Amino acid sequence: MSRVAVVFTGGTISMQHDPQAGGNRPALDGAAILARAPEVGRLADIEPIDWGLVPASHLHFAQLLEIARLVDAQLARPEIDGAVVVQGTDTIEETAFAYDLLLRSDKPVAVTGAMRIPSSPDFDGSRNLADAVRHATNVEMAGAGVVVVMGGLTIPAANAVKAHTTAMDAFQERDADQPAPTHMRLPLVPVEAVEDVHLVTAVIGIDGTLLNLLRPQRPRGVVVAATGSGNTSAELLDAARELIADGTVVALTTRCPGGSVAPDYAFPGGGATWQQAGALLSRRDGPKTRVALALGLAAGLDRDALAALLWA
Repeated sequence: MSRVAVVFTGGTISMQHDPQAGGNRPALDGAAILARAPEVGRLADIEPIDWGLVPASHLHFAQLLEIARLVDAQLARPEIDGAVVVQGTDTIEETAFAYDLLLRSDKPVAVTGAMRIPSSPDFDGSRNLADAVRHATNVEMAGAGVVVVMGGLTIPAANAVKAHTTAMDAFQERDADQPAPTHMRLPLVPVEAVEDVHLVTAVIGIDGTLLNLLRPQRPRGVVVAATGSGNTSAELLDAARELIADGTVVALTTRCPGGSVAPDYAFPGGGATWQQAGALLSRRDGPKTRVALALGLAAGLDRDALAALLWA
């Protein structure tokens, strides 16, 4: 029987209702979750690893590096055939993509969680966990990269998006009619995280105020999710120019759920003017562009390598 390492990090799948707190809070460890998913033990020998009980919205890049090192250490063991990371769904689309960039092993890895707490009559965590373990035992998935397994779907991490706040089929494939982005792995796992990469979304009337407030902090990176194919106000671009002059790496993507930026428009704030100002264009969405930029900077990638990572 295959052997799978399952890393439990918290999230809805681990939560119980706390009447004193007035809502759901992380409470269940890996053994308690597995007890609610009896099918999993029939699929593989499971090695549960309790990393923590952390809501997904609380995770930082330093913790993702820690989890990635833990998963890689397990996958390096010859008796381990694959791995599953169990977490909250709020940031799965970001964390799974981060692991896709970070993990060294070609063994199959799935990230999963639940949309309902274990005491709910429609608790989906047991099925999701079983499906994820089933993926992790599939030798044909070796080298395919990290996937998100939720709601009966298996989605490449680079294309996974949480499209609904509470629906059981919340996770979908972004721009499913387009080819998935090229799978890229960072040349090394960074020793330390870069946390100061910010994401700003362009909307009607936005000026340079937010970027100007960031400037004294001299952030390592900023991602701007522009309207349309990469267009913003002239004022937002002017503020970005100041950041670029100070050494901040600025990346431009689109806030649209499909398609990618293009340097087509040359009016002030148009995509072409962002590229001329030195912004790197990204074909990934805003959250994943931020993940790629932060991890790429932490890995010491130069400008050309960052550009290739964002456009892959």
